[in-house]
Amino acid sequence: LLSYLFFANVIPAEVSLVCVVKPDEFWDKKVTHFCFWKEKDRLGFEVILVSANKLTRYIEPCQLTDEFGGSLVYDHLDWLNKRLVFEKFTKESTSLLDELTVINENEKGSQADKDRSSESNIMPSFDPETVLQTGHELLSELQQRRFNGSEGGGGGTAWSPMDDELLAQPQVMKLLDSLREQYTKYQEVCRQRSKRSQLEEIQTKVMQVVNWLEGPGTEQLRTQWGIGDSIRASQALQQKHEEIESQHSEWFAVYVELNQQIAALLSAGDEEDLMELKGLQQQLSDVCYRQASQLEFRQNVLQSAHEFHMTAQDLSQQLDGLLGMLCADVAPADGAAIQQTLKHLEEKLKSVEGALQSLREKGQVLLDQMSTQTSFSYGKDDVSIENKENIDHIHNVMEDMQLRKQRCEDMVDVRRLKMLQMVQLFKCEEDALQAVEWLGELLDALLKTHIRLGDDSQETKVLLEKHKKFVDVAQSTYDYGRQLLQATVVLCQSLRCTTRSSGDTLPRLNRLWKQFTVTSDERQHRLEMASAFHTAAEKILRESPELAELMVDVEAYEEVETVGKGLLDRLTVPVIFPDG
Repeated sequence: LLSYLFFANVIPAEVSLVCVVKPDEFWDKKVTHFCFWKEKDRLGFEVILVSANKLTRYIEPCQLTDEFGGSLVYDHLDWLNKRLVFEKFTKESTSLLDELTVINENEKGSQADKDRSSESNIMPSFDPETVLQTGHELLSELQQRRFNGSEGGGGGTAWSPMDDELLAQPQVMKLLDSLREQYTKYQEVCRQRSKRSQLEEIQTKVMQVVNWLEGPGTEQLRTQWGIGDSIRASQALQQKHEEIESQHSEWFAVYVELNQQIAALLSAGDEEDLMELKGLQQQLSDVCYRQASQLEFRQNVLQSAHEFHMTAQDLSQQLDGLLGMLCADVAPADGAAIQQTLKHLEEKLKSVEGALQSLREKGQVLLDQMSTQTSFSYGKDDVSIENKENIDHIHNVMEDMQLRKQRCEDMVDVRRLKMLQMVQLFKCEEDALQAVEWLGELLDALLKTHIRLGDDSQETKVLLEKHKKFVDVAQSTYDYGRQLLQATVVLCQSLRCTTRSSGDTLPRLNRLWKQFTVTSDERQHRLEMASAFHTAAEKILRESPELAELMVDVEAYEEVETVGKGLLDRLTVPVIFPDG
């Protein structure tokens, strides 16, 4: 029964004869009841039991292997290995074809309905590359065996491939063609998957960047609107802004990378993805550029605020220095020192004016920036309040500096007036000393050079006129000196100081004037006496020039003699000054 089932189920329909080979000893030991001939009609083929040496009666020697006395070249182990490889390939390729077909069909469905959940992430159970490589190797081996069999017999034993090998080739080729076709579609599916995955990854990263910039990044900038009230405060704000910029730089680096990836996809992307990619790129660029503009604007505001505070501090220090100079007592030695002090004050005041102008300009720049700051507020309600505080602070600083500068200008005007009065004081003192010197020179000239009395009345009259003019000059010099000394007293009272020379200059001037007065009076008397003497003598000589020596009026002569002796006596008496 088992033999029957075997023959009935295993032997192909094309077989007409089955030879069952028995060993030679089999005939001696066993008695066989072989009755398969009765089943020939039912089986469709004849089964005979034959010994090995009689197989050639039924089968050509070229179809029998060497062990059965034939010439057929056959390696059963090799055939078995090839058969196992063929069956494994057939099984794997068939399974792989089914899986790839399902995956490809699912991919089409997922593309048709994008809202429906796709199973496109299913992976095949076998590696398509490996299966294809196995199939190609198997096909190559089968084709090689067929080629070698067709060319056999040159010098060796002829070899022909088995029928199943011949039949396996078209099956393998068909499977390979189907695999290649489905695998090509699968590769496209994988490419679409990769592109879709990359697009989803880019979209996720874009939203991460956008969400952070519009969320925490914007919130950081919303809390940073102050400008500080000093250099140290503005520097602290700048340091905080640098930290914010550092955090933004990390996200801007991601933006640059994403922008490059999107540009690469746009250059090689499909039409259906272009709009979505461009939309992502535009959204990302808009948010990043807006945030970058925010950061740059904030940096410019802080830089302007820092420059404003630096200028304000520099101006404040200059005003403090100028105020210190104005509040300090000055005691210049001379007019040159006063001029140097005035020049220094003017330079300081000019520097203050320049610094104040610079402060106004920088303050105006900062105010202009404050006026445009609300456009970056993202709807924050208290930005206008903070801006008002900043604007009020800027105006207050500039007004305070203007008031301090005005006070210093007023004090400079007072100091300038005081300096000019001191210049006048020194000038008066110097001129008063000069007047004393001139009066002393006049006195010395009166004593040493004004000694002639004239040889006649006419000459004496001329000398008398010159003496009167000389006295007038001395009188003017004395009056000029007195006026200068009076002016020094008034200036000292105004300046609330003591003069350096009026204490001894006035006594010297008065003493010289008294000496000059005594001397000039003596000179006046002598010239008058000389004039009277010459007049009387000339009268006598004019009335009787021939008899002058013989007939002289006794009275006139006595008058001349009296005046002459008085004059001679006066010339011998020294001038006595008031101080003895």
